[in-house]
Amino acid sequence: MIYENVCRLAEKRGLTIQQLEKKAKIGNGVVCKWKTYTPRVKTLKAVADVLGVTVNTLLREGKNED
Repeated sequence: MIYENVCRLAEKRGLTIQQLEKKAKIGNGVVCKWKTYTPRVKTLKAVADVLGVTVNTLLREGKNED
């Protein structure tokens, strides 16, 4: 759910996951690990900030409209 939301929002903003990770100052491949692992709040917040959304938006089930 989180991984899918991040991917969708990044694509909508014209960012690759690698670009997103660089802007959020997190390691390469971190977001892909979210397919099976729950991210740390600090890391999730950094990604949300880059995407211009709240952490709650990334946590929502179903399609987010942002």
